[in-house]
Amino acid sequence: MATLLGSESPCTGGKRRHCNGNVVTKFTASKITGQGFSRGTQLPGGLLQERDKRAKWHGIPTLLQRLYESSHPNSDLSHAHSFLKVLSSQLSMEAMSFVTEDRKTAQESTFPNTYTFDLFGGVNVSLTFLVLDALYLLDSEALNDDLVKDCLSVLYNCCICTEGVTKSLAARDDFVLFLFTLMTNKKTFLQTATLIEDILGVKKEMIQLEGIPNLSGLVQSFDQQQLANFCRILSVTISEPDVGNDDKHTLLAKNAQQKSNASPSRAEVNQVTLLNIPGFIERLCKLATRKVSEATGANFLQELEDWYTWLDNALVLDALMQMATEEAEQSSTESSDESSLATSPLRHRLPQSMKIVHEIMYKVEVLYVLCVLLMGRQRNQVHKMLAEFRLIPGLNNLFDKLIWRKYTASNHVVHGQNENCDCSPEISFKIQFLRLLQSFSDHHENKYLLLNSQELNELSAISMKANIPEVEALVNTDRSLVCDGKKGLLTRLLTVMKREPPDSSFRFWQARAVESFLRGATSYADQMFLLKRGLLEHILFCIIDSGCTSRDVLQSYFDLLGELMKFNIDAFKRFNKYVNTPEKFQTFLTQINSSLVDSNMLVRCIVLSLDRFESQTEDVKVVEVLSECCLLSYMARVENRLAFLFRLINIINVQTLTQENVSCLNTSLVILMLARRKAKLPFYLNALREKEYAEKYPGCLLNNFHNLLRFWQRHYLNKDKDSTCLENSSCIPFSYWKETVSVLLGSDRTSLCAIASYIDEPYMDLDRDLLED
Repeated sequence: MATLLGSESPCTGGKRRHCNGNVVTKFTASKITGQGFSRGTQLPGGLLQERDKRAKWHGIPTLLQRLYESSHPNSDLSHAHSFLKVLSSQLSMEAMSFVTEDRKTAQESTFPNTYTFDLFGGVNVSLTFLVLDALYLLDSEALNDDLVKDCLSVLYNCCICTEGVTKSLAARDDFVLFLFTLMTNKKTFLQTATLIEDILGVKKEMIQLEGIPNLSGLVQSFDQQQLANFCRILSVTISEPDVGNDDKHTLLAKNAQQKSNASPSRAEVNQVTLLNIPGFIERLCKLATRKVSEATGANFLQELEDWYTWLDNALVLDALMQMATEEAEQSSTESSDESSLATSPLRHRLPQSMKIVHEIMYKVEVLYVLCVLLMGRQRNQVHKMLAEFRLIPGLNNLFDKLIWRKYTASNHVVHGQNENCDCSPEISFKIQFLRLLQSFSDHHENKYLLLNSQELNELSAISMKANIPEVEALVNTDRSLVCDGKKGLLTRLLTVMKREPPDSSFRFWQARAVESFLRGATSYADQMFLLKRGLLEHILFCIIDSGCTSRDVLQSYFDLLGELMKFNIDAFKRFNKYVNTPEKFQTFLTQINSSLVDSNMLVRCIVLSLDRFESQTEDVKVVEVLSECCLLSYMARVENRLAFLFRLINIINVQTLTQENVSCLNTSLVILMLARRKAKLPFYLNALREKEYAEKYPGCLLNNFHNLLRFWQRHYLNKDKDSTCLENSSCIPFSYWKETVSVLLGSDRTSLCAIASYIDEPYMDLDRDLLED
């Protein structure tokens, strides 16, 4: 605590008393003692008052001088508190103006009071009072709480308006840990949490949660409202920091970073720390699934104090007023009795709207924390707990009444997982909900919890009718943990998905959530379940007929369509029924070709499906669809497959490979693996060589592909990489992937299956050192 209190005044020799008012005497004394001025308030009071009039300091230096003289254990802190309250009021007005201006870049001239307060050491004085209050409790508990609140308010307002203050506080680990100890006081919890959140947001090195004294006891002492607020802090401590540089997002850079940082990151360690807190996940599940009517609180108006922690911009208030207005309009249409409206003015209905938005914003933070934990290394442990505590059935019960209770316009850009978002609370809530569903379903057997018992029976019936065995995960699903009611969560999602406008960014997240249900080993029953609900026709409408121009939305729909149609002859038959004119088919091809990075997963699906169907010619239904389906006929022409292969290799290189476009490399490999199975690999490689010469850049394409495959080996043969995704999505054993890559990279120039055989000597190894360490 001594480090937080700071040093004594140089003019007092360690004692608090009034100094000589002559500034020259003070400078002389500092030379003798060897202790110079350390803050502006050490200047003579008369000088400060005189300068105050010209500089328009509004008496802040004088107030700070009096405050500092009272900042010792034996002083009357209640008297000092009166000075602090005046200062807090002055700074609060500036902070509020900053918030309403959407947090524009702070400048000294814009916020003169805050600047003056910081310039004359006000931040350090406030820190001193906080520590003194913790060490020497006042006789009056109410006064004690008010003093702490004002100290925290002053510091928070300084952080809002002056970035340098936030950074300086963040650099003091002792102070940050000290703040966590203040969270035990429920009356000052919210102010403390808000300040911690701002500080952690700029802290260079992520805080370690295990370093917080008695973290488990602290979290267990929180009520549900406090726990929801605490999730805002946790979101900063468990998320990997956004590197903010596109170059660092490349797979080449990520692989190099993983080599240098073999040990778990601080975010991963913090995730484990949270999971070890007894009852933590269970309480988050209860928070995420509780109804608005279940939110506790003796008097909701007392919770209005909480609101300033959420008011980062005016969007919250806009949403609040919009909801209240909608309620008023709904009441007016339901009843024409003007007297009833007069007795129920808008201001009386406002608290219910506030309570709804309040609850929504709590859930946004809780769902975010659960989502991050679901994507971490402890995923299976988290999955088991979320299933046990019935998170999915609880969200299903909230779907119509809270999550998607009404249409919300959303034409904003699609945000990444760690990006700051200035969306309205309802938009943020929906996106976070969809992210959670995506993470929950992706490559995990618990995905069947998104259905209800009747829907699970439907899946079983589909398998029985097709004379195929039920998926093991479906058989093992604990039916006591699935959704209740007439519809499961997946079916509800499909319903609202069809109602979204063409370019709504909700479509992106909705498609991702549904796609994650299909990802992994292809399940015919899962596909038919969705096909019977018109999903394929809906997707094709969006791609061909809706006029959708959002690349994000189109990419998500291409990926979903690929998973929905893969190896499914019924899906290709339905496709041909919808795309029933040459014009529609040409529009579909144009959308695919407009961005192959976005559509290559669909191309892969078509190629794989065609290969399987061609081996099932004894099936009359398959033969019929093969002969009639325009999409299969198009891909069956070797020149079209070669055109896709050429473009897939040409649009990527090792330096630009990312998690988003590495699928292009894998799709090109799928085309060549299938060609190798049919002994056609030399034909394809020679066609690539001829294309190079025709385009007048011999060697470039094949050298680039050679380098890409060398990177592929380093990337996918790493012991930490999970190769099952490639194997499950293609139904090609990973051993065959490895073998094909080795053959293509063979150094024997006499081998007709080695890339090197098709590059003339003068053009060999144009990028020889590209992958060298």
